[in-house]
This record gives sequence, structure tokens and C-alpha cells, in this order.
Amino acid sequence: MVVNSVSQSTPASSVAQTKDVKEAVPKPELNEARIRAQTNQQILQASLQVSISSGDKPMQLLFRTAIDKINEVLKPEFGDDAIKNALGQDNSPEGTAGRIVALSTGFYEAFAKQRPGQDPEKTAEEFTKVIRGGVERGFKEARDILKSLQVLDGTIASNIDKTYDLVQKGLDDFLASKKAKE
Repeated sequence: MVVNSVSQSTPASSVAQTKDVKEAVPKPELNEARIRAQTNQQILQASLQVSISSGDKPMQLLFRTAIDKINEVLKPEFGDDAIKNALGQDNSPEGTAGRIVALSTGFYEAFAKQRPGQDPEKTAEEFTKVIRGGVERGFKEARDILKSLQVLDGTIASNIDKTYDLVQKGLDDFLASKKAKE
């Protein structure tokens, strides 16, 4: 028996060997930890196999994973396949500008309610200034991202410029309509 051989050793090594024997007795938490470790290892191996089998297509894996996660996050708000459904919308400069203007100017009433008694023309000007600031920042960030990806050229660049111009015109029209009513 292992314990007998331990008791025949020197006292210092006896304590160490007895400790080793005690630690060798499986404890429930060690089994759970071992199972978790094995499961994690299996997951990593499966991921590696998928990565290896994809060959030189890591960007496809990245894209697919990103799309799946985005769809998962958007599902409660927009239903299944939110990304696919969004692709069915008009993504032309006119369509995109129209959505930007409509969504941003949709907050005007809430903005105006926070300024009771203020001159309506001034409120409309302040609101439009705030929205223009957000548009400027958003377009700058989008351009920077596309530039870093080295895709900001040709049609993409001209479509962004056209969309920006249409958004500015839409905001001008919104402001003019608010001033005409006041």
C-alpha cells in the first residue's frame, strides 16, 4: 500500500508524500474543474480545427461571427436576421440621407419641450446646430474608418460626399420649415 511506503521514508519526505497521496484523492471541485478544463480544451480544439479548415479565409470567419453576434444583439428589437433585413432598404445616398434626416429631426419635439418659453426660431436653430455637430462627427468617423481600411475612393467616396450634401440640404429644409411655421 502506498501509505506504508510513505511511512517508511524520512519524516520530511513522509509529510510531502502523504500530502501528495491526499491530493491524489479526487475531490468534487477538482473533478468539476477538470471537466471544465477538458471542455474548454475541446472548445479550443474545435475552434482551431474550424480555423485550420478555413484555410486562408479568416476574414470570412470574422465576418460571419460578427454578423451572427450583431443579429443576436439586434434580435429583440428588430427580429430575426436584422442585418439581412436592413440590406433590403434603400442604401443609395438619397435613401441613406433621408433616413439620417428623418431619424435625427424626429427628436425635435422632445428637444423643444425641454425649452419652454424659448423663441421657437432659436430652438430650431439650436436643434439644427446640435444635429449638424453629430452629423459632422459621424461622417468624419465613417470616413476615417473607411480610409484606414483603404476603401475610401472612387464611388464610395463620392457616395459619402453626396450623402453628406443631401443630409445638409435636408437639415436646411427642416430648419426653413420650422422658421416658416413660427
